[in-house]
Amino acid sequence: MFQAEVKSKVGEDISILIRPDNHAWNYLCECGDASGLTVKEVQNTNAVFISHTHIDHFVNFDALIRHQIGIERRVVICGPMGIARQVQAKLKAYTWNLIQKGAIMYEIREVIAPGKVLCFELEPPEWELKAIDSLQGNTIFQEKTFSVSFAILDHKTPSLAFKFKENDTVKIDLGKSELPGGKWVKELKEAFEEGQKKRIIEIGNQSYCAKDLFHLLHVQTGDSLGIIMDHAAHEENHQKILTHFSQSEKVFIESFYKADDQEQAQLNYHSYSRQSGKIMRRASVKQAIPVHFSRRYSEEDIRELIREFEEEFHQ
Repeated sequence: MFQAEVKSKVGEDISILIRPDNHAWNYLCECGDASGLTVKEVQNTNAVFISHTHIDHFVNFDALIRHQIGIERRVVICGPMGIARQVQAKLKAYTWNLIQKGAIMYEIREVIAPGKVLCFELEPPEWELKAIDSLQGNTIFQEKTFSVSFAILDHKTPSLAFKFKENDTVKIDLGKSELPGGKWVKELKEAFEEGQKKRIIEIGNQSYCAKDLFHLLHVQTGDSLGIIMDHAAHEENHQKILTHFSQSEKVFIESFYKADDQEQAQLNYHSYSRQSGKIMRRASVKQAIPVHFSRRYSEEDIRELIREFEEEFHQ
């Protein structure tokens, strides 16, 4: 499962930290000025996901640089078109005469079109961009137990929405039989996943055809977590959200304005409380969390905004 925590306080720019269960690293979505983000959390971050580089989503990237220099490993940065040059510009803004090659390696994955990602490396002290690879499809990051895909939304600039998806796993219910546990369980799962119905499974002194034991297995659907940041509340964006995030377990979605300010939302290519709640309901998301509110609002305004969102989501 994914544990997610908003690291920015009310009045600060958005930043969300994700921790997969039984996993060594953190994953950071957005680099707003989040005071709740610790040095250790930054140093243990394995990949960063940036929707777009408006200042309120990218301003705290310098703090990542500050705390990650010297960790001596590769960190992946995923973002929209232009992100590679923008990360390079931040790095080149400082003097690195005391930093040696190998102190860190940044791998930048830049979405240039639907289904197309260019990959670059940046390494101290010169920080010169080196093209290394390209990716096809909408999966931008993958680990052994989960993957991260993207959708490109319109915010009068491309704004990436990310979905973390845990792999489905095959589970066994030994209670359905009197068989003891053992290495055969792993062999049976392998046979199931590879479609080897006639594979022979040895259990003690008995031999079984794999298909005769498949009734002990079931597929457990992996957890899913969505991060949907700034986007215009129009039908083209909503269709992409419905396609990409339908049936998700949990989604954090921007709700920048109250319903009374929806005209302002339209002018600024943002979503607003009721529209964000409505699209989450249409997508049959199980748990939807409104985030990223306008700084113009008081705490009372934000409580009203959240109430509007919840009313629409739970209709």
